[in-house]
Amino acid sequence: MSSSSQVAESWISSFCGLLGHEYFAEVSEDFIEDDFNLTGLQSQVPMYKEALEMILDVEPEDDEDEEDEEEEDEDDDEVLGDEKPVGAAGSYRRAGDRRHLRMASDLSVIESSAELLYGLIHQRYITSRPGIQQMAEKYELQHFGTCPRVFCNSCKVLPVGCNDTPGQETVKLFCPSCLDVYTPPNSRFQAVDGAFFGTTFGCLFFMTFPELEIGAPRTTSVGGADALLAIQAAENKSRSSSATNSTVVPAAQPSLINGVAPSNLAPGLGPGNVYEPRIYGFRVSERARSGPRMKWLRMRPIDVNELDEARRYWEERGCGGAGLGDEDTNMLDVAGAAADANKLGVAVDRRKKAVGRRRRTNGSGNGGGSPMDTNGIGGAG
Repeated sequence: MSSSSQVAESWISSFCGLLGHEYFAEVSEDFIEDDFNLTGLQSQVPMYKEALEMILDVEPEDDEDEEDEEEEDEDDDEVLGDEKPVGAAGSYRRAGDRRHLRMASDLSVIESSAELLYGLIHQRYITSRPGIQQMAEKYELQHFGTCPRVFCNSCKVLPVGCNDTPGQETVKLFCPSCLDVYTPPNSRFQAVDGAFFGTTFGCLFFMTFPELEIGAPRTTSVGGADALLAIQAAENKSRSSSATNSTVVPAAQPSLINGVAPSNLAPGLGPGNVYEPRIYGFRVSERARSGPRMKWLRMRPIDVNELDEARRYWEERGCGGAGLGDEDTNMLDVAGAAADANKLGVAVDRRKKAVGRRRRTNGSGNGGGSPMDTNGIGGAG
């Protein structure tokens, strides 16, 4: 009962269960066994075969040991007398000890290579359908933490990498509310390589799940801090409206912009969500050394129609893009490209004809023409 009930933990499960590896997803063995998913990794990982066998919990082949044993048996049959077998056995024991020491030294190298190989495989796995679904479940359960910024209202963050090459950057946390990246607050995550998550995963994740509610409303509205935030929000909105010549936000706002709800487009940015330093309740001047530096990073247009650049492109050219769907926009794009190509072709043809007429004129005025006379300059004299 006890032997059958106790199942040995796999290398992948034990690796993901280590302290500081909570961000990792457990890559399925089917994904690792597919050679297509491992293309190009053999040149990046030392002792690739041994590391892959360790990840998949495959017992290494003992071909060399079997050959040594066969050679030992043959030597024993050929040796005559009682003294030589003792020396031969001693030499075999010494060879076995050397082999054991060599395997012990290689084990640490194989272990580090296995961690590197698993991290590179993990970078590809989380961009696949099962991998990104597994990361979505961890995101919903808030396994990656929340944004430390106050105006993001504890928005859930996502682990990302700033570089795809191992050993360059550690893992960072991306907040979809303020579109900024942060260093993990716990020091145990600061040793995880950011290349194990890659630069593609963050953008692909929110493109795959556009229905995720990013901006959560503030649950508590009681207290002096919340009252101060409300006052700051009102002042920011009033100043933004006066700065834009009292422009009124249009009532008709689009329900979707490129497949994303406007409420999910950086809800932690814009008027009312920009921190302003204060001293005894008075705002610090923008010209001061401690003024609102890098304030443009927190800006967001009041009218979300300004973010729909594709529709604005067609409206500015009089194509009536306001009532077009995706298919109509694509057709207009193709038609516009064809029209531009036709105009370019006509212009090129006209230029060729003009150059041909000029060359004929130069040749006739020069009595056969000279190769040094171009554009009618040499024929004038």
